[in-house]
Amino acid sequence: MAKQHKFTVTAARGMLSLLADELKQLGIRNTKQEQGNIRFTGTLEEAYKVCLWSRVAIRVLMPIAHFAAETPEQLYEGILALPWEEHIDAEDSTLAVDFNSFRSKIHHTQYGAQRVKDGIVDRFREKFGYRPSVDLYQPDLRINVYLKHNQATVSIDLSGESLHKRGYRVSNTPAPLKENLAAAILLSAEWPRLARQGWGLLDPMCGSGTFLIEAAMMAADIAPGFMRDYYGFSLWKQHDKAAWQTLKADAERRRHAGLARLPVITGGDADPAAVSAALDNIAEAGLAGRIQVFERQLLDWPAYSRALPATGLMVTNPPYGERMGRTDQLHYLYESLGNIINESLPGWRTALITDNAQLGKFTGLTLFDALPFDNGPIPCEALFYRAPRPVRSSETKPHPVAQTEDLMTAASGEMNISEQGQMFANRLKKNLKHLAKWARKNKLGCYRVYDADLPDYALAIDLYGDQVHVQEYAPPKHIDPQKAVERLNEAMQLIPNVLEVPISHVALKLRQKQRGTQQYEAQAAQNQRFEVSENGLKFWVNLKDYLDTGLFLDHRDTRLLVMQQAAGKHFLNLFSYTGSATVYAAAGQAASTTSVDMSNTYLSWAQDNMQLNGLNGQSHQFIRANCLEWLQAAQQETKRYGLIFLDPPTFSNSSRMEGVFDIQRDHVSLIKMTSNLLTDDGQLIFSTNRRDFKLATDELQGLQITDISHNTIPKDFERNSKIHYCWQIKK
Repeated sequence: MAKQHKFTVTAARGMLSLLADELKQLGIRNTKQEQGNIRFTGTLEEAYKVCLWSRVAIRVLMPIAHFAAETPEQLYEGILALPWEEHIDAEDSTLAVDFNSFRSKIHHTQYGAQRVKDGIVDRFREKFGYRPSVDLYQPDLRINVYLKHNQATVSIDLSGESLHKRGYRVSNTPAPLKENLAAAILLSAEWPRLARQGWGLLDPMCGSGTFLIEAAMMAADIAPGFMRDYYGFSLWKQHDKAAWQTLKADAERRRHAGLARLPVITGGDADPAAVSAALDNIAEAGLAGRIQVFERQLLDWPAYSRALPATGLMVTNPPYGERMGRTDQLHYLYESLGNIINESLPGWRTALITDNAQLGKFTGLTLFDALPFDNGPIPCEALFYRAPRPVRSSETKPHPVAQTEDLMTAASGEMNISEQGQMFANRLKKNLKHLAKWARKNKLGCYRVYDADLPDYALAIDLYGDQVHVQEYAPPKHIDPQKAVERLNEAMQLIPNVLEVPISHVALKLRQKQRGTQQYEAQAAQNQRFEVSENGLKFWVNLKDYLDTGLFLDHRDTRLLVMQQAAGKHFLNLFSYTGSATVYAAAGQAASTTSVDMSNTYLSWAQDNMQLNGLNGQSHQFIRANCLEWLQAAQQETKRYGLIFLDPPTFSNSSRMEGVFDIQRDHVSLIKMTSNLLTDDGQLIFSTNRRDFKLATDELQGLQITDISHNTIPKDFERNSKIHYCWQIKK
C-alpha cells in the first residue's frame, strides 16, 4: 500500500464547497474542511492529482512538522532540527520561504521568513559545509510556515506557485480575471453539465479570454495544470516521477478525447488589443481555431445570435464602478446585457461578476443565485440568472460548429513526423485503400480501418461515413507512459491527414477494461448522432456521447446471420443495446421481435433505428427490464422463440441490478434459462467479447453447441481473432 501523508489544500473565499466537490470527484475521501482550506490524508499521487486537476485550489501543502514558536529563537531552533537534507541537496540547490502569522508574537512576516531561511541554511552549513541559495521564482524547494497562536506548522509547498497560474496567459489586459475565479463562476453556473448537453458559451466582453479558455478546458476535459512546466515537487528529492508521468499521460489522453466534444464557445471585445490578447492566450492554451473571438461592440451581438445554439450560457466580467469611476454610469451596460438575452438569446442562462449587485437588477433577468467571491482585493458577487424562456431539447435548433475545417486543420500546426510515425501513416493509407473498395462493394458505410497493426500505435480506428472513431488500447504497464502519449499525439496529427477529414471529425476514447455499465454510460450528452448504412440497413450512431458508438462493428456478420435465420420466427434480443440485431431480424421477415434492455436510452435508440428502416408495428416489442429477472419470469410463460440473440456484458454491477453479474461465472445458468425459451427447432446465438472466456460445455450437456466464432469475424477484424466468441446453440 502506498505511503499515506497529510495534505492541506487552500482556496479563496467562496470556493471551499467547490473544492470539496473537486476532491470528491478525484476520489479523495478522507477530508476535513476548515476555514480557508481542506485537509486530507492520502498518497503523493492524490496530491499530484489535486495540483493537476483542481480548477479552484490555490496551493497544496504537505505538513512535515508542528512545534511551538513563541519567540524567533524557538522558531529558528525548530527549523534547524528538521532533516532538510531529505528534501533538497546542500550544494547547487535553491529554496524559498513563505511565512504567515495569525495572532502570534512573531507577526512580522518578512522577519519570520528570514529566521526560517537561517535555520535551514545553518543546518546545511553545519552538516555539509555548503548552503542552498534563495530563488524566489522557481526554487527546488518552497517551504510554507504558518504560525497560528504561536504554533508553527511547517509544510512543503507541492504547488510551488499559486495553482491559478495555468501557464497559458502570455498577454494581458487591464484588470484580468484570475483563472481560478473564472473557473469557480463557471462551476457554480453548472457549465460542465451544460457543455455535455451541447450548450454554447458566449462572453461578449471577453478581455484576455479567461472565461473562454477556462470554459473550453472544462468542456474538453483538459487538466487546468496540464500546461505548467513547474510545480513545487518538480525538483523535490522525494518526488515520485513515475506517478507524475502516469498522471500527465492520462491527462493528455483525456485532452485528446475531450477536444472532440467541444461545444460552441465564442466571445468578443470592442477593444482590438483585448481581442489580440485573447487570441494569443487561446493559442498558448492549444485551443487555436477551437474558440472564436471577434472584435465586436456589445450591441452588435444580437445580429449574430442566429449563428449560436438555442441554449447556452452567457458569462462575462463587466467593468466595475471602481474601474469605471462611477457606478451610475454602468446601468446602461447591464440593461444591454439583459436585452441581448431577452430579445435574442431567450434560451440562455447568464452569469455575471460585479462589485455592486444592485446593478444586476438593471438586466431585467430573473436572479436565482448569488455567491460572494473576491476578484483580487475587490469583494464581488457572482450573479446567476435563469433563461427567460427555457428551451426543450426537442426545440433545440441545429447550430453550426464553431470551428471551420480550415481553422481546425490550421490548429494542428506543422507536423514533425518520426520514422515510426511515417510507418503508421503508410500502414493506415494502405489499409484504407484496400478496405474502402471492399466496403463499397458490400454496401458498408462503417468499418474498421486499423486495429493496432503496429505495436507502438495501439489504436483501433473505425470509419463511420466521414467521421472517425479512434480508441486507444490502454498501454501495458512496462511501456513508458510519456512515450505512449508521444505516439498518440503523433497519431492524432496523422489520422485526419491520411483519412482526409477535419480534426473536428475525429473522436478519441481510451479503451480499457470497463467495470459495471461504464461502456454504456454517457461521456457527454450533446446528442450528436448521425446516420450510417450497413448491408442496406440504416442505423443511428453517436461517436462522442458514449464510450461505444451504438453499433458494434465486429458483430456485423453475426447480425447478417440473424437476418438469414429470422424469416417467420419469433425473435428475442436480450441485452438488446441499440437494437441493431433486432433491425436485422425484422428486415429478415421475423414474425415478431422482442427487445429487452435495462436502459430507457438504448430502448428508445433501438426504436429510432427500427423507424429509420421503416420497421414499425405492434409485432415489435421493447421491454425495459433487468434481463436476468425478465428471464426468470419468462420461464413461467408459454411464449417461445425460434431465434434468440444473447450478447450480454462481460461484467455488470449496475445500480439497477441486484448483485454482480460476471459472464464467466454466470454464463451456464444464463444459457440454460435462455435455451428454455427456444421452440423445439429454435436456435440461440450466444456471443461474448471477454477475451479469456471459456465455455463450460461439460455443464451444458443436452444442448447442441456449435462454435461459429471464425465464421462471424468480419474481414476488417481478421487481425484480431479474439474480438468476440460466438456459438450456435440448439436443444
